Amino acid sequence: MRSLARQSRCAAAGVLAATVLAGSTGCAPGAGAQTVVVYAAASLRPTFTEIADRFETEHRGTKVDFDFASAADLATQITQGAAADVFASADSAQMDKVVDGGLVEDGPVDFATNTLVIITAPGNPHQVGSFADLTKPGLAVVTSPPPMPCGVAIRQVEEATGIRLNPVSEEPDVEDVVNKVTTGQADAGLVNITDAIAAGDKVTTVKFPEAVEAVNTYPIATLRGAKKPELARAFVDAVTGQEGRKTLAAAGFGRP
Repeated sequence: MRSLARQSRCAAAGVLAATVLAGSTGCAPGAGAQTVVVYAAASLRPTFTEIADRFETEHRGTKVDFDFASAADLATQITQGAAADVFASADSAQMDKVVDGGLVEDGPVDFATNTLVIITAPGNPHQVGSFADLTKPGLAVVTSPPPMPCGVAIRQVEEATGIRLNPVSEEPDVEDVVNKVTTGQADAGLVNITDAIAAGDKVTTVKFPEAVEAVNTYPIATLRGAKKPELARAFVDAVTGQEGRKTLAAAGFGRP
């Protein structure tokens, strides 16, 4: 009988310890971390990573799982059945594809804007000072093609100015454009101002007035079929809220 009583007391103590541990971690015993899957345009990588770090701290037991790529590629993946909870696009056209597919639950909500700039090697050795300068003979220019948001914006500037570029390559990801310039494979490239800021002193940034003809607006939405819809909506709120906007502004994004 004493042995049985001792076992009962030990079992009760174990239950109490497990309860205390669960309370200290904010999770029920045996519960795994909650995950929200976010498909986001590559230009959002630094800012969304920072926002996610803050979000995970404020939502204990939560993990944000990202897939960063071109907005066009992500929209295609989502319309083809990829499992995601949130989509943040670098332009409205790619979000419209997802909306037209009946795949958006809440939104979309515009949360930022981005503007084209020219980047060159540090010091701007080829003295590129305007959009027209990108047509200088012998200048190796790299861009992005449509339907990538940067590519669409470049095409809009070309149409507005009547100036046609002849790039040595068209990269499907703006990060690849930056890499071509920073590694010396190209003399100049067209990217978002946020990409230029992220590159820091590895590039010289040249602004040009015609860029106002092609400002990209970034929308974000909670997707239909999200496994954790409340968590997905909370992440969208973190992006569109005051702290999220501060993070975006610090990276060079404009307000929508």
